[in-house]
Amino acid sequence: MLVSLVALGLAPLALAAPAAEGCTRAFLQAQAEKYVAAQVAGKPADLTTNATVVYTQDFKTTALSAGILAKPVKVDFHRSLLDTTQCAAYVEVVAAGNTPPYVIGTQLRFGGAELGLGQIETLVTTTGDWFFNAANTLKYSKEEAWTEIPEAQRATRAAIQAAGDAYMDIFGDKTVKVPWGKPCARLEGGTYMQPDCNVGVPSGLKMTNRRYVVDEVLGAVDIFLAFAGTIPDSHLFRVEGGTIRFVHTITVMKQ
Repeated sequence: MLVSLVALGLAPLALAAPAAEGCTRAFLQAQAEKYVAAQVAGKPADLTTNATVVYTQDFKTTALSAGILAKPVKVDFHRSLLDTTQCAAYVEVVAAGNTPPYVIGTQLRFGGAELGLGQIETLVTTTGDWFFNAANTLKYSKEEAWTEIPEAQRATRAAIQAAGDAYMDIFGDKTVKVPWGKPCARLEGGTYMQPDCNVGVPSGLKMTNRRYVVDEVLGAVDIFLAFAGTIPDSHLFRVEGGTIRFVHTITVMKQ
């Protein structure tokens, strides 16, 4: 059963949350690195969490000691989005050389007087999940350029989120105008599609329970959602010049 947004206390939009005092990019980057180190060690106790921290894995509430964080994982690559407005981070982890291999996406949300972790949502994919191929994910992730966008060229967080939402909305409404980039590359599981991302998009599907991490410096947004209303999914977007340049998907099929 999927955990509702209300149960998790998560807001459906990422546009208007006030910035937390002390929640800087440096703080979030350090916390993202701390999360990766905890995953490598298999020691969730190394994280600084609030007493009421909520942990979900594949949208199911789970004890930290029973989840993927309690298993040492050899991490080959990771990328982080830093959202100082919400005091949140998204971390994409590729563990192609691990046995078993994994691609993991995690949204981290911080709060309280000490800015501890209040919410950890993790999606864990491995062999048998949608188009899973960790070796390919590693290869293409390393090749892509996700450099900081010059300040004068940065889009607003509203515009970045709107681009991601348009992409998700077209699954249910083909009249939606998506700002497709030319070129655009889509890493779906381990399958790489380029130079056009407007290929093989199904129809008649609703993408519900969306929650966002937005990084204006990278021009990126990660959206956790229920694909077709039930399937745990992450869509990560890089927006350049107002159009979608890269898309990464993580879709959990084995539930």
